[in-house]
Amino acid sequence: MSGLHRFDRSVLREYDIRGIVGKTLGPADARAIGRAFGTAIRRKGGKSVCVGYDGRLSGPELERALVEGLTASGVDVWRVGRGPTPMLYFATRTTGADGGIMVTGSHNPPDHNGFKMMMGKAPVFGEQIQALAKLSDAGDLESGQGKATDKPAFDAYVARLVQDYAGDKALNVAWDAGNGAAGEAVVALTKKLPGKHHLMFTEIDGTFPNHHPDPTEEKNLVDLQKAVREKGCDLGLAFDGDGDRIGMVDGKGRVLWGDQFMVLLAEDVLKDKPGATIIADVKASQTLFDRIKAMGGDPLMFKTGHSLIKSKMAETGAPLAGEMSGHIFFADRYYGFDDALYAAVRMLSILARRKQTLAEFRDTLPAVVNTPELRFACADDRKFKVVDEVRDRLAAAKAEVNGIDGVRVRTSDGWWLLRASNTQAVLVARCEAKDQAGLGRLKSQLSGQLKKSGVEPPAF
Repeated sequence: MSGLHRFDRSVLREYDIRGIVGKTLGPADARAIGRAFGTAIRRKGGKSVCVGYDGRLSGPELERALVEGLTASGVDVWRVGRGPTPMLYFATRTTGADGGIMVTGSHNPPDHNGFKMMMGKAPVFGEQIQALAKLSDAGDLESGQGKATDKPAFDAYVARLVQDYAGDKALNVAWDAGNGAAGEAVVALTKKLPGKHHLMFTEIDGTFPNHHPDPTEEKNLVDLQKAVREKGCDLGLAFDGDGDRIGMVDGKGRVLWGDQFMVLLAEDVLKDKPGATIIADVKASQTLFDRIKAMGGDPLMFKTGHSLIKSKMAETGAPLAGEMSGHIFFADRYYGFDDALYAAVRMLSILARRKQTLAEFRDTLPAVVNTPELRFACADDRKFKVVDEVRDRLAAAKAEVNGIDGVRVRTSDGWWLLRASNTQAVLVARCEAKDQAGLGRLKSQLSGQLKKSGVEPPAF
């Protein structure tokens, strides 16, 4: 019994461990995470863990402390180096390691960092994260003398990305790495792909000097949109801070969100796997679910959260899944984890085989009007109760509700969603309708339900 360490509870999130460096997270926490994770690995009969880190300034120090904790628990560490989170997932899967930890702050501000973990082939989340903290709290830890070995994964990872490219024509593509961890991989990847490639912000810089690396916010895509228009590109691709989420704009510089370009990805997969289950999260457009069904697939609406979706894919055998946020998961010819660079390769392959451009495809999608994802403050001890109250009122009114993750309500106008965030003290809402009048009615229904629970509706 040694090595007691108590984490700031705010860093123990649903899908990862994440905090503000120097305030809620530091090297002592990284060391304790390594010790607890290594303990869990050993007690499952394992002995090896891959470790990687992204481009944040605090990454090297936290990685060193993490490795110290892991080796002190008696496990061997294979250090795969700096790169995107999917590179760490790839290394863990292909080396036969018993687990993997990525030191990453994802798309969060520069002073944030954290840890994404996998044990065997599965993500570590929810109660598993809490269990690691309990081991540390109690000092219930294994001891030993593991060995740390450098095992760079970069070259093998890039080679694997290129392996599934299959296009018939050269494309003109703009790439915006946002100074995130995918930058060097984008440079190496595009050297191996046909066509013209215009690279932006590929220097890994944890201060993110050009724009924040979050492609779900349109303001972060302005540089990419400009480049696409000026260079006459067929499309533009953007990546978040750790390379597991993708953003996209068409040749006219218009943004395609995850639930829009997922239609093309699903169509391609279903050609080879007719009738397959395709998963999308509850925030996705009804258009996506309808198109999957029309193409002969089996659409499955599921909870938001990359760890939850990966687990559901493994359970159902789904070859493809995606989230509005740009997490795209391919188990078709790939490993089932979210990899934005791999999704880019698959999308380029599709477009290089089609006569129709991405812009022309976008024009075929039914016209709908919707709100962006609306996030508004609600206390952690209240947010889930608000959703329950709304669900009970809707049930009493016999509304058409999908309750897989919050409440998603269908009406003749379209649908609206209300769910509690698993990672922040906020409620999340979204509405989608066929026209502005319908959207107005959906907003009124959502606002009315929130007011009945004493919550001030967001400014639509």
